[in-house]
Order: sequence, then structure tokens, then C-alpha cells
Amino acid sequence: MNDWYVLLAVLAMGTVTFLIRALPFIGTRWLRGSSLAQRVGRFLPPAIMTLLLLHSTLDLGLQASDQLLPAIVAVLVVLGMQLRLRQPLLSIAAGTVLYMLWIQLA
Repeated sequence: MNDWYVLLAVLAMGTVTFLIRALPFIGTRWLRGSSLAQRVGRFLPPAIMTLLLLHSTLDLGLQASDQLLPAIVAVLVVLGMQLRLRQPLLSIAAGTVLYMLWIQLA
């Protein structure tokens, strides 16, 4: 393998990486007026968070069943605080602190 081959490979990978990362910024111009993109943007983040939450909680329940109750209570606290206060960072922090204290002190 000569040096030119390696240099061209690095340049090609850098170009492809740059184009892949620039694509969402370029695509927003065309997706801004799309009703489908707006609908997906409204419903996709809560759907992804729900799937991640269910996956982690159920996985935790299968691996360590004694930690399932603290996880469910922490999730309910996060949901309640989020519905009441609408402060995601505060809700997540409160749920995390509650879960960690419960696990460490139990």
C-alpha cells in the first residue's frame, strides 16, 4: 500500500462523513413545509422515549427483579412531574435521584 492510496482513502472517508453530517441541514429546507415531516417530528420523539423506557424497565425487571419497583416508581415520579411542571431536566433529575437513593439505601 502506498502513501497516495492511504491519503485518497482518508480523503474519501472524510468527504463522505462530511456529506452525511451535512445532509440533515440541507434537507431541512425541503422538509420544512412538509406536513408529514411535521407530524413525524411531533410524534416520533415521545414514541422513541417510550420505547427506550419500556425496553430499559423490562430489561431491568428481567435481570434484577428487586430493582423493578424502584424503577417503576421513579418512572411514575418523572411522568407526574413532567405532566405537572413541564420541566424535562428537573423531572429526569428527580426520577434519577429517587431511583439511585432507593437502590443505594435499600
